[in-house]
Amino acid sequence: MEKNIQTANHIKSNLVADVLIIGGGLAGLCNAIHLSKFGKKVVLIEKNSYPKHKVCGEYISNEVLPYLQFLDFNPFDFGAVKIGRFQLSTTNNKLISAKLPFGGFGISRYTLDFELAKKALENGVTILQDEVINIDFNHDFFQVETKENKSFTSKFAIGSFGKRSLLDVKMERSFIQKKSPYLGVKIHVKGNFSKNLVALHNFKGGYCGVSKVENDTINLCYITSFSSFKKFKNIDDFQENVVFKNSFLKEIFQNSKAVWEKPLSISQISFETKKPIENHMIMCGDAAGMIHPLCGNGMSMAIQSAQIASKLILNYYDGKITTRIEVEKQYIRLWNKQFKWRLKAGHFIAMLFRNAKISNVLLQVLRRMPFLLPIIIKQTHGKSIKL
Repeated sequence: MEKNIQTANHIKSNLVADVLIIGGGLAGLCNAIHLSKFGKKVVLIEKNSYPKHKVCGEYISNEVLPYLQFLDFNPFDFGAVKIGRFQLSTTNNKLISAKLPFGGFGISRYTLDFELAKKALENGVTILQDEVINIDFNHDFFQVETKENKSFTSKFAIGSFGKRSLLDVKMERSFIQKKSPYLGVKIHVKGNFSKNLVALHNFKGGYCGVSKVENDTINLCYITSFSSFKKFKNIDDFQENVVFKNSFLKEIFQNSKAVWEKPLSISQISFETKKPIENHMIMCGDAAGMIHPLCGNGMSMAIQSAQIASKLILNYYDGKITTRIEVEKQYIRLWNKQFKWRLKAGHFIAMLFRNAKISNVLLQVLRRMPFLLPIIIKQTHGKSIKL
């Protein structure tokens, strides 16, 4: 794999684009590919270089495959692993298994973002490694300024800058005013784990997702409350005294070899409600709303939000939608239709599993009536994307 992507760091200032995309994760890149596929002039601004590992569960529901194929992108060309089974354990080490209703695949963000960025460049997208420091909306146009003193003007701007950004603070978004008590930790390891399986193992104060990605690598990603974590000296101490109380996790961690020198971590993870439109900017991916990792479908949501946004913007440029206000109204309506219920379901399921007694009772019910588990899973997933 190439070590990085050459981004357009020397483009002139005051560039006018059809669409400006702020943030080059899944939502940003899929928007860029979709819009450029139809000849739109797209500038994507991403502060990090490609490729880069991110704290992420790295499991994606098959519901997005038709859309990825529409974008001329096949994740299995880059080593994605097909996944069809699900396992769940609670804090008292009881286990239940089920077939995933839709199935999915595992692929690292390191590979996926990198290959999507290459596809965007092939389509003619301008990718700029820089950081946006200011966004103004005046006279029906966005003016964006970057840390490297570049400026851009565009009719549309898409915010896909992830879970929590300085731009959220600058825009005074309501969710950013509240404390975010969650911490995420991720590591890649080599060991024995079924390729066809994604597992969710609960421990006191958190849960860990386990699945294979490309190159026969296991992704281990867990989330916990910061209040639980801060009682211990470091990540190793926390894992030894809390995470490993789940015997399934203990076996996986202790019988695997770490690929990285140390885990990745991210703090201030927020599951508060966000607005899909902020100051006329279309929000996509985690910038629009984040489902609990326990539900394992955040990457799929990011990809699907890009399809919704891109189609509406193209409809505007094609004259099928005549005003910005109508674009915004339709985006909010379609975003809510697609994601509002699954976000509520995700919050409710996560609330149940935070209570050890309730989660153990729930698991006992599921073990006696295993047909209920796929029904619950469907509440946090959608149907196959219609093109």
